[in-house]
Amino acid sequence: MDLKFSVAGRIAKPVDEVFEAVVNPEHLSHFFTTGGAKGRIETGAVVTWDFHDFPGAFPVQVVEVERDKRIVLHWGAAENAAATDATGKRETTVTMTFEPLDDGRTLVRISEQGWSETPEGLKASYGNCEGWTGMLCAMKVWLEHGLNLRAGFYK
Repeated sequence: MDLKFSVAGRIAKPVDEVFEAVVNPEHLSHFFTTGGAKGRIETGAVVTWDFHDFPGAFPVQVVEVERDKRIVLHWGAAENAAATDATGKRETTVTMTFEPLDDGRTLVRISEQGWSETPEGLKASYGNCEGWTGMLCAMKVWLEHGLNLRAGFYK
């Protein structure tokens, strides 16, 4: 079994605005990284994301960025499993795609894969699926209505 998932949602904003909301740490901190984000998402960068529900900044390696189209990231898998990278930690790959729709909205799809095929890996994958779904919902509400859906949700 290959542990992976994909979630998607449509946001009533143009693709360039939606993409910028993800790559700009000031914007991302309004609706996703409840503890803040540091560093702009650019190919080769290592940014940090902090969350109130998982305290402590997480390093996120930016593998590839194609403006207004795609972002590929690596980050820690949050499971106790055999390591797969040179640092001794298992990492997953997150791929975000941004597709402009004919009606002016943007389809955002987030896929993640790379957990170990263990009960811990399965549990970690479910947790991240929940997190990315929440991120899409919060991004939609933030961009369309200016409301921080996650404010006070975790702390």
